[in-house]
Amino acid sequence: MNKPIKIVPPGDGKDKADTPQPADKGSLFERASGAFGFDNLAPARVPAKLPQGKAVRMPIPARRPAAPDDLHEPEPRPESRPESHADAVPAVAARAQPPVVIDADARPSRQRELGGRKVEFTGKPHAISRAHLRDQGMIDPELGSGGLVEEFRIVKRQVLASVEADGTAKSRRVLICSPHPGEGKTFCATNLAIALAGERQSEVVLVDADFGKPSIMATFGLDPAPGLMDALRDPAIKVEDLVLGTDIPGLWILPAGERSGSDAEYLASERTWEVLNRLTRGAHDRIVIFDSPPALAASPAAELAKHCGQALLVARADSTARAALEDAVDLLSGCPDIRLLLNDATFSPSGRKFGKYYGYGESAS
Repeated sequence: MNKPIKIVPPGDGKDKADTPQPADKGSLFERASGAFGFDNLAPARVPAKLPQGKAVRMPIPARRPAAPDDLHEPEPRPESRPESHADAVPAVAARAQPPVVIDADARPSRQRELGGRKVEFTGKPHAISRAHLRDQGMIDPELGSGGLVEEFRIVKRQVLASVEADGTAKSRRVLICSPHPGEGKTFCATNLAIALAGERQSEVVLVDADFGKPSIMATFGLDPAPGLMDALRDPAIKVEDLVLGTDIPGLWILPAGERSGSDAEYLASERTWEVLNRLTRGAHDRIVIFDSPPALAASPAAELAKHCGQALLVARADSTARAALEDAVDLLSGCPDIRLLLNDATFSPSGRKFGKYYGYGESAS
């Protein structure tokens, strides 16, 4: 509380005789300002003309020293500013700057990717037999329509929507897995990769990560070759040199490589982060599809899930048990986005016609 001070009203005749009157008494508000310290609220004095050629720091009005018995908050210490002319900018000019507008698509992760040099693939294209693909019930990339094509177009739209929403390199790494063998994970991974390769100005790398039973190369009619496991074992090998080209526009294949007895240990090492990051570095239009081992049959699936932003867990209709799906989801919990993909379904309660994945031209779900 401030010390009470008596303010003498002007023109009061009773106190004129015993109260000394100053030469300039001032108004009631002026004397109240002097008594209670309102002077420090006055605006700063601005010169009529500012010096030209350099920025000027506006003078700060001096505050009236507080009375010893006044209770007030401590005065904040002024921030130290450099004495260079570039930093000596008036406060009014700083407030006049327009607000910074941040582009929603310019995410920090995407900026880092675009800032790095794109890792290019130089493998020569290998001829892929379309008849061989059709014989296995796979999508023929030369056919623009069909039940199987349309079904996987629906799946790929969901994958691309997640990639666009997240915008990171990790979201462009997609794990295709199943709880047990024989539920169609390789079939779904292959057809999804072919469907994604049909996107304009996009690249797809189909990685055979089922080191125990690799089958991607045989699916495309290609011979086994060095691949992912070789790059993980040997730091001198660049993974991009092992990626094989195909005559399917936009589709690349990375074989599994030579099997080792420590697949899960190699995948859990720091080398895996370096290798997988090279597959997507600087290439925001490149998606990597992993055909992984079954989650309940081999441990590498859980390690791969940590490096992927999306996972499609394939469940075969009338075959995959609910308990197996729940256990697989727990093992793949390192991936932030896990979705179920129903395979080999023949009935839909909504009335939509579903067919088998394992027959070309039949619809699937």
